[in-house]
Amino acid sequence: MYGQSYVELTGLKLETDIGTYGPDDVVPDAHVLDLRLKIDASLVVIDRDGMDHVFDYDPLIADVDRLARDGHYETQERLITRIVGACAAYPQIRAIEVTLSKTPVLGETGTLGVRLVIAEEELAVKRQTRDADSSAG
Repeated sequence: MYGQSYVELTGLKLETDIGTYGPDDVVPDAHVLDLRLKIDASLVVIDRDGMDHVFDYDPLIADVDRLARDGHYETQERLITRIVGACAAYPQIRAIEVTLSKTPVLGETGTLGVRLVIAEEELAVKRQTRDADSSAG
């Protein structure tokens, strides 16, 4: 038995359009994603090398990129919500911590971010709700 395992993506600059700004507002030049995904340790500590023994995160990164480019967002929170939904589609993911930050905030400095932590129990409920919604439709 092993401890806890995570897949971590940090500093991913997203190509996205978030916010509405006036002529005197500071417009961010970057939105940066940090994503920490709790997965089963058996997907990290493996007896044989091969993609069929680990969590393949490439499709999730493609999903996140697609969501980021999916049009205009008024808020960072909406994009975070959609990213959590994409993560929930992968049963290998047990818990999620996502941070989306923008920079600059004032003048040419500062980073402002929104962080959301979804524990295992909360993610299980989200999956049940999603599954019930999709089977009802």
